Amino acid sequence: MKKSIQLFALLGVMFISFSMKDQDQALKKSMEDGKGIYSGVCLACHLNEGQGIPSVFPPLAKSDFLMEDVDRNIKNLIQGLNGEIEVNGTKYNGAMPASGLDDKDIADVLNYVMNSWGNKAEGMVTETQVKKVRASLK
Repeated sequence: MKKSIQLFALLGVMFISFSMKDQDQALKKSMEDGKGIYSGVCLACHLNEGQGIPSVFPPLAKSDFLMEDVDRNIKNLIQGLNGEIEVNGTKYNGAMPASGLDDKDIADVLNYVMNSWGNKAEGMVTETQVKKVRASLK
């Protein structure tokens, strides 16, 4: 009985570690894809290290605004963003156009920016999550 409990526990730990490894690989791949998307779509305003341009374009690096609400980030990439926001205690009042990205690309670029430059997301943004937010906007 004791050996079967130990075996069951060992199998459980192995299963969890394989699942985490798969998730880590999926996040790594998504971030790699997202980095390319960032370079083509976001870099001009938010710059190479996500630092933004003071008083003009908000930073994505170590950004409280970015890390507060994943669904809002998805919505902003789908619809764009206009008006005043506050990032790390500084107010910005500008416009970001809709990205024109598809659901996978939005998930990938968010995984990249939310896990770079001092940001560490709690979970992975998925294409399914983006589809759900997009559907709620219609």
